[in-house]
Amino acid sequence: QVQLVESGGGLVQAGDSLRLSCVASGRTFSSYSMGWFRQAPGKEREFVAFTSASGGRTYYGDSVKGRFTISRDNAKNTVYLQMNTLNSEDTAVYYCAAYWSGSYYSPVGYRSWGQGTQVTVSS
Repeated sequence: QVQLVESGGGLVQAGDSLRLSCVASGRTFSSYSMGWFRQAPGKEREFVAFTSASGGRTYYGDSVKGRFTISRDNAKNTVYLQMNTLNSEDTAVYYCAAYWSGSYYSPVGYRSWGQGTQVTVSS
């Protein structure tokens, strides 16, 4: 299984931008589709974005569509999440995960998870 480490979280103000990174170990990263999820206190884990193995297909959750962009660099074993126009509702722990099967928007379909990185947006 691939091991994942997220970074780039922090405390920002509403309207700011932030870029998260997720570095994967192993030589098979380029064969995995990848996703970003987030989880706020007391809430279920929410789908944020998905990218296919090649990066040719991307999907987004409704709450971030038009503001967030997922991308990947297979040569660097890294997937990114560019987050623009942040607001307080984006405050959560953000996780990257390697897709396995089933619905790309369900956490059940992912088999490897990072430890998460905290994003806090002050209003």
